Amino acid sequence: MNNKIFEKLGKTWMFCDGGLGSLLQERGLKPGELPETWNLHRPDDVIDIARRYYEAGSDIVNTNTFGANRLKYPDNLKDIIEAAVANTTKARELAGRADDAFVALDIGPTGKLLQPLGDLSFDDAVAIFGEIAKIGSAAGADLALIETMADTYEVKAAVLGVKENSDLPIFVTMTYDETGKLLTGGDIKTTTALLEGLGVTAIGINCGLGPEQMIPMIKELTEVCSLPIIVNPNAGLPRTENGMTVYDVHPDDFSELMKQIAELGVHVLGGCCGTTPDHIRATVEKATKVEYKPPVAKHRTFVTSFSQCVEIGEKPVIIGERINPTGKKRFQQALRDNNVDYILSQAIEQEDCGAHILDVNVGLPEIDEPAMMNAVIKKLQSVTSLPLQIDTSDIEALEQGLRYYNGKPMVNSVNGKRESIEAIMPLVKKYGGVLVGLALDENGIPETADGRIEVADRIYEAADEYGISRDDIVIDGLAMTISSDTTSANTTLETLRRIRDERHGHSILGVSNISFGLPRREIVTSTFFSLAMQSGLSCAIVNPNVEPMMRAYWSYLALTDQDPQCMGYIEATGSWIDENALAKGEIVAADKKDGKDGKNQEDAMNLVGYVERGMSDKAREIVRAELGNRDAMDIINHDLIPALDKVGKGFEKGTVFLPQLLMSAEAAQAAFDVIKESMSGESTESKGTVILATVKNDIHDIGKNIVKVMLENYGYEVVDLGKDVPPELIVDTAIERDIKLVGLSALMTTTVASMEDTIKLLREKKPDTKVCVGGAVLTQEYADMIGADAYAKDAMETVRYADSVFGVS
Repeated sequence: MNNKIFEKLGKTWMFCDGGLGSLLQERGLKPGELPETWNLHRPDDVIDIARRYYEAGSDIVNTNTFGANRLKYPDNLKDIIEAAVANTTKARELAGRADDAFVALDIGPTGKLLQPLGDLSFDDAVAIFGEIAKIGSAAGADLALIETMADTYEVKAAVLGVKENSDLPIFVTMTYDETGKLLTGGDIKTTTALLEGLGVTAIGINCGLGPEQMIPMIKELTEVCSLPIIVNPNAGLPRTENGMTVYDVHPDDFSELMKQIAELGVHVLGGCCGTTPDHIRATVEKATKVEYKPPVAKHRTFVTSFSQCVEIGEKPVIIGERINPTGKKRFQQALRDNNVDYILSQAIEQEDCGAHILDVNVGLPEIDEPAMMNAVIKKLQSVTSLPLQIDTSDIEALEQGLRYYNGKPMVNSVNGKRESIEAIMPLVKKYGGVLVGLALDENGIPETADGRIEVADRIYEAADEYGISRDDIVIDGLAMTISSDTTSANTTLETLRRIRDERHGHSILGVSNISFGLPRREIVTSTFFSLAMQSGLSCAIVNPNVEPMMRAYWSYLALTDQDPQCMGYIEATGSWIDENALAKGEIVAADKKDGKDGKNQEDAMNLVGYVERGMSDKAREIVRAELGNRDAMDIINHDLIPALDKVGKGFEKGTVFLPQLLMSAEAAQAAFDVIKESMSGESTESKGTVILATVKNDIHDIGKNIVKVMLENYGYEVVDLGKDVPPELIVDTAIERDIKLVGLSALMTTTVASMEDTIKLLREKKPDTKVCVGGAVLTQEYADMIGADAYAKDAMETVRYADSVFGVS
């Protein structure tokens, strides 16, 4: 059946099933009862629901395994998954669809955040998802549908888990908020680039929103995605009625909206929470009347982190070159000393100076490069959201970087040698990446542009052979020093022009190589940089800290109408040296200013900066030094709280994302811990005590854990009752400790009823306690319906509400 999917997918309309939880509730699923257990003790009901979806026109019906993983079912996971596949397969036979419909192994999130934000390691996550795929594939599933994912790192783990343990086609649907962002900050472009790079079969959106709210995101997805697109919305937004979760968009209205979505150029339609076979039947009837538009390649090149996306080809891209030991004695020593903070400081400084991507090279003969690459990639992604270029000739280090990188990186580099192609391209095919191709081969660096173009063509052809898009190949035309060959610049510039004009490709250069051996190198280098951009240079590996390079960059953009109203140029000039003032002695040169006289960002940054950047070790170090001169409360009030407030406001505005928020909170906590140690038994006064709990029968604690971190960092004592917490325990604890505020979390629609039960019991037993609720399925309207005092869409809103409850200004 796997092959039959490709006979239909991308060639004609296909339809998924709809919601399952609400239909099981109608048949007696109790609030909080684990729906996957019905595969074993209520199989007839599961089969009947799946059969109804097949009969309604669903070509793809999910197994009842959304929450089935070893964390939730440590003892009988295999039995549950095998029964689920068997039940859906049986339903397909009963519906007479055995030859033209498919069984999808439904894979949902683990409910945990991955390290460093949470406690689940990436490798453990891959193993968890891999176990599901292995069992489901052996049981006869036709494809894997990884759905309701809100974290790019977890979805990468899921995709790798499936790829490494089965040959199932992989469909992925992500869950975005109303602004088009994932929980961890990614957007449509970043997730699409990641998933296309990982080689999934189809990409889409599900859950969280109704069809109307999804339309802006679908429009963006159709602009960037080259694969078949899946859209599975909820039947509107949820509310509660008689203890049940219900949705208000009925089949006729739902299907009319789905028809509009079909007209946008998507390929697979279905539903999620609240949708029924009637919703799907009506959607099939209307959507099949819309002209089908097959997927088309978009020919766009994206490099991404977990939250930022850089498009290559729009305008020249600056790649910071400073994280590289070549010719840098201090950097080399930092690698030998395992001084990762120094490396992080180089990243921060380059980001502040305008780099779009950071090159990462940590190779020295005397160190363990794979281990160092692994550590540095993870650390860098905790302090900067810039995409990275993994730069290494060590194949093991390259795989470490590719595997643990959260996004779609650049990879530097492959060349025309067959051994290089055979070592590197399979890794890029597996993990995804934008690959730098050096125009050299077994015979060295060709002296002519013809020779370099010939090598570039071999690299393009090898990419075709390995199934890597030519859009993801960036050719390095090789800048060789003019001090030894005065024709070399012309050769490089001609190579760039021909890559752009004849191959319609992208190019890259290590620009500073052109001036080795010459005095006042920055003059030659910046002039060559301008010429290279005029000749079509797509990416420049430069030092963004060197002012002449950034002057050339912003001047070029302004002159070529790539800087609207010259605003980028105007903003950049604010940090440039005024040469006339310098000559008159009115200012001090950049290399004599504080933080620049032989120092760098690591030396110049203060405690506030370290907390904002999430650098815990440096925050501890600075606090220890400051405590000798300053009062502890002065540090807290004038450094730590302002830093957290700044990051928190950025989070609320959408300029700072969850990983940065949590890492900043961790750095602040590290600083707080040092202060507490220094107070010799004294304790800082708590603002108040708050209970947090994930409600009964819900085992997802991502949201609760995030809120806990933020509340503690803002001075609250948190009583964390954990997950799957019965109402009685929450109420008893609130009474015993006279709690003024309880925070409740739920991820699944089937467990919101437990939240309502808890609120009712609190109102009865301790009516003076305020209740704040949150979770993926919650809305303000929903919170009002279940009697909550407040709804918080994120951790910062919870902090603000706590401040209001406890009278904190």
